[in-house]
Amino acid sequence: MAKQEDTLGAQQAPESRPREAVAETIRVGVNVLDKLMTLVGELVLARNQLLQISNTVEDPGLQAVSQRMNLIATELQGEVMKTRMQPIGNIWSQFPRTVRDVALGCGKEVGIEMEGKETELDKTIIEAIKDPLTHLVRNSVDHGIELPDDRLKAGKDQAGRLILRAFHEGGQVNIEITDDGAGLNGDRIRKKALERGVINAEQAARMTEHEIFNLIFLPGFSTAEKVTNVSGRGVGMDVVKTNVEKIGGTVDVQSTRGRGTTVRVKIPLTLAIIPALVVTCGGDRYAIPQVSLLELVRLEADEVGKGIELVHGAPVYRLRGRLLPLVYLNRELKLAVDENAATESDGAVNIVVLRADERQFGLVVDQINDTEEIVVKPLRKQLKTVKTFAGSSIMGDGKVALILDVLGLAQRASVIAETRDRALTEKAVEAAAREEKQTFLLFAGPGDSRMAIPLNTLARLEEFPVAQIEMSGSQWVTQYRGQILPLVRLNVVLEERRNKLRALQAPPSPDSGPIQVLVLNHDGRCFGLVVERILDIVEDRADVRSSATRAAVLYSVVIGERVTEMLDIPAILRSADVSASLPGVATRSAEVAN
Repeated sequence: MAKQEDTLGAQQAPESRPREAVAETIRVGVNVLDKLMTLVGELVLARNQLLQISNTVEDPGLQAVSQRMNLIATELQGEVMKTRMQPIGNIWSQFPRTVRDVALGCGKEVGIEMEGKETELDKTIIEAIKDPLTHLVRNSVDHGIELPDDRLKAGKDQAGRLILRAFHEGGQVNIEITDDGAGLNGDRIRKKALERGVINAEQAARMTEHEIFNLIFLPGFSTAEKVTNVSGRGVGMDVVKTNVEKIGGTVDVQSTRGRGTTVRVKIPLTLAIIPALVVTCGGDRYAIPQVSLLELVRLEADEVGKGIELVHGAPVYRLRGRLLPLVYLNRELKLAVDENAATESDGAVNIVVLRADERQFGLVVDQINDTEEIVVKPLRKQLKTVKTFAGSSIMGDGKVALILDVLGLAQRASVIAETRDRALTEKAVEAAAREEKQTFLLFAGPGDSRMAIPLNTLARLEEFPVAQIEMSGSQWVTQYRGQILPLVRLNVVLEERRNKLRALQAPPSPDSGPIQVLVLNHDGRCFGLVVERILDIVEDRADVRSSATRAAVLYSVVIGERVTEMLDIPAILRSADVSASLPGVATRSAEVAN
């Protein structure tokens, strides 16, 4: 009887386990997720309309509802995006067999290593990059890795290594394909380019090694000695570049002779909802994807005459010592001149500095409005051939705005073709100097001091009215893009300890002007650094240094012929103790990326 009871107890034990211990999943069709993503896109559009209305109406109740709507829509958007995310390992799983088959066909031994297989991308991006990545992997095995005998002569292992690496950075996904082969032969590529008439002898003499390597992306270009089933037809690398740029990505190649080659692919996380800068030109609004945006420049009326020059008949602006070709959007799109915008600007010129195909140019527009998240709507098939536009979106007031294709616009304006020769000349003269230079953001510190941080640590520059600043304990905070942004006051951090404790308790003065804030990212956390005044962005070698004279400063350095203190960001955070006062504050770097 006892044995029978033990048996019954053993049978009932699994049933008595809590159901929460078992992970529950449900299978949902892709069409359902696509429909859900479409509805979220419409919700984002409605959210934008509600926010625009609430900003024009002084109704506290409406503003509270709109802010609540903004938080809910942002959180829902993030959760729905997660349902469409897939690990890149789903397409990497086929590469070991691809590498093995190509290596056997070429008589080579190649091992493959994969890092970051769990890195997630949107389903549509995964489908779009599958073929380009496959070609890059096959090309690395065929062109990059040497034959076993050649590797042994070079003092390497008989088996070559191919490393795939994926990681998130700055709101994008970086994919690196690295081999330890012989590297690219710059002289051979230059010779092939001269034979095919891609470049002339004068250009070839001035081109840098990096520019020579990027010639492999030209249509019909190949350095293979013979045509095989893998390579030699000149079709592939140009298609890779075209397909990656079609989804808003970039491709770059770096190589070291005898050590190997690395191809870097940068692609956006998703194509459905993207952050964009909204500008006005000719009375119409246009959206520019932030992934191509570098900075904004405004020239007042008295600066236009001496700031904008003509070089070979093309307008350029000298930005920090470098000639920046200018493209007037109204001329390229043949828009009528907006007299109202011209009157409001009082002769000032707004320049949006963009990057296309690793080259910078300035887009001149009538007005720069604001940044916001937009829902990308594809163009109709009748407009697919228009390379100037990448899509359309519905703005907060219900009107349609076209999304500019930055690369297509640069090609239409012949910026890339026209500036190539000039860029080669400038690079030949300034290559070494620019490699050593860094870009810094300068701002005024306490006591008329001059301080700086590297520009690559900066996410955004913001200006907040005092009414928007709130207190959380002794911490200044503000509501920023659906998150709580802690504000670190530089003058308080650098105060003496006894004065610092008193200053921490002080709220902002109601009669003070707007607060200038540097939005920074550090270790996955976003915070704002309140500074006295933003001065300039400069390039300098910064090679004259001396030790720091106070805490939270790395060292003193000469920038622009003036002594400047370089801030120690981790020390600033430790001194301000942001993490202790707001432990849950964190934001996605994609939302504050440039």
